[in-house]
Amino acid sequence: MIARHHLLALLAECTGDEIWSVDHCRQRRVPEAWITEFADALESGFDNDMETIYTDDGVVNQYHGVKDVDLAIRIAKELGIEIDTHNRQYYSRAHLVQTIKNAVEEL
Repeated sequence: MIARHHLLALLAECTGDEIWSVDHCRQRRVPEAWITEFADALESGFDNDMETIYTDDGVVNQYHGVKDVDLAIRIAKELGIEIDTHNRQYYSRAHLVQTIKNAVEEL
């Protein structure tokens, strides 16, 4: 069980457009089981800017990390908020995270 205040702190950091490194996740005390579940080798797409992965060192072809949108969805589940992930393709990642944050505020 994760404390509610910790879940809210993690959610506050989510934007929907970020990929958190495994080290960043551990620094933020993301549960190790979640890191294992969500961490993946992600590849940049260069057709448009939204598909390109940027780091402090610039553009990368591949990056191993956790999409913060996946964390936000998991946090919502932990808080008892139903998220319709079947319609996820109709929303931007940032919009989905903001929807989750709005739902949390209404609790």
